[in-house]
Amino acid sequence: MRRRLSERRRQSYLGDAVLGGIDGCVTTFAVVAGAVGGGLSGLVVIILGFANLFADGFSMAVSNYQGTKSQREQVEVARRSEERQIEEIPTGEREEIRQIFASKGFEGETLENIVEVITNDRRLWVDTMLTEELGLEVEGPNPLRAALATFVAFIVVGFIPLAPFIISGLSKETSFLASSIGAAFAFFGVGTTKGLVLGRSAFRAGLETLVTGGGAALLAYVV
Repeated sequence: MRRRLSERRRQSYLGDAVLGGIDGCVTTFAVVAGAVGGGLSGLVVIILGFANLFADGFSMAVSNYQGTKSQREQVEVARRSEERQIEEIPTGEREEIRQIFASKGFEGETLENIVEVITNDRRLWVDTMLTEELGLEVEGPNPLRAALATFVAFIVVGFIPLAPFIISGLSKETSFLASSIGAAFAFFGVGTTKGLVLGRSAFRAGLETLVTGGGAALLAYVV
């Protein structure tokens, strides 16, 4: 039980990887489709594709890093505020703990014991106020790991629509067809992986991601 509960506290970066993978595939395929539709050469397709792959991937990773870092900073600001309030008005903050757990159905001696246990531990007291009163996540994801998961997934999955144009001997039309098929498999693969990790139906999750990601890619192609 200790092992299982400990595993539940570990941060998952699956969402960051899924977002990066889908966006990498969509944006790279959009560049490929636009270049092919504009009648540009295969070499230009490769140059534009790689430029987008690394520049957009890095940009998305930086954005994710800044967003995740901002969330952690928000928690720290709230923590300092709660610590100051506990220092200045402990009676009021203790009453807030009482009201929080009273709203969960605790009462009488049990309620008072809960209040006593929580308010005797300053760290636990502050963490409880952050999670129960403010709805914040005390242990958020690591910004650097979140950014890295986004960047790696963006590069790996985003490379798939570009790969056929690197193969010599293929016509531009054949390369584009292979790119479209590769993008479809990439979307389905990302969704399947997500389903397996989350314990959901792998096929259903794959189909869901294929439809949503494919729709985004189709929109980019049409535009």
